Amino acid sequence: MTSSQSVHPNELVVVTGASTGMGAATAKELAHRGFHVLAGVRRQADADALRADGIEPQILDITVDSDVTAIADRVARDRRPLRALINNAGIAINSPVETLPIAQWRRQFEVNLFGHIAIIQALLPALIRSSGTVVNISSVGGKVVLPTYGAYAGSKFALEAASDALRREVADLGVKVVVVEPGAVKTAMPERGIATAQELIADMSAAQLARYGDLNTAVTAQARSFLDVGVPAEHAARVIAKAATASRPRTRYTIGRDAAILVRISRLVPDRVLDRIVRRNLRSFTGKSTSVGAVQV
Repeated sequence: MTSSQSVHPNELVVVTGASTGMGAATAKELAHRGFHVLAGVRRQADADALRADGIEPQILDITVDSDVTAIADRVARDRRPLRALINNAGIAINSPVETLPIAQWRRQFEVNLFGHIAIIQALLPALIRSSGTVVNISSVGGKVVLPTYGAYAGSKFALEAASDALRREVADLGVKVVVVEPGAVKTAMPERGIATAQELIADMSAAQLARYGDLNTAVTAQARSFLDVGVPAEHAARVIAKAATASRPRTRYTIGRDAAILVRISRLVPDRVLDRIVRRNLRSFTGKSTSVGAVQV
């Protein structure tokens, strides 16, 4: 372990959504750096698989009040300071705005926004005492919303706004607030999102399938392509760990070249130009001219 990796020994970090992917990789990276990681998972089998030196799995569904209370109590019982809260838990539900049931819209926001707010509220007193850091894992979809990702990107846009508000509220209290915006990362999340999308397609009416069938096919093909081009979860974990442990972190970090490019483009070009860029990307997965385009974010 290098000296830079042991700057903050004997401190706690809470990581939500640590069962697989970026969350699990981040828990391992921080444990390697000398932190004691309280790793939130939803199933005992995931807890058993993740448990290791420096990693203490906790059953944590961020939408369940009693789980949130339990993690706050666990932190309160520990004499070690809470160095960081990493809000990584999330789900991806994608379907056109017209066809996505309201219950699914609410579920998307319950997990990707309200659950994070609940954890922040529960742990903020500990973070204030330790001058700690909140790291909210957003997405490039928190900057660029694309077809069929209205609910997912909407929840990430909202998380970005809440993060900006929180950062300005707690800066004078010594707490740092950071947003991390991943692009394509090789995790199980794309396949889970594809499976959910296929279930939603099965419930569409014939008229809705006529309107959106080609779009959904293209989105699925594009999402699967990220399994080949995405960065490894371990790379993402190093960026997240840097954001969580830096004494003066940036307010935002991107992960992956695609995220950096899309965020930059979104700042520079008008909406209609961005629409055309998205259409062209979609055509590479459909081989036909369509009125909309999609990129998995």
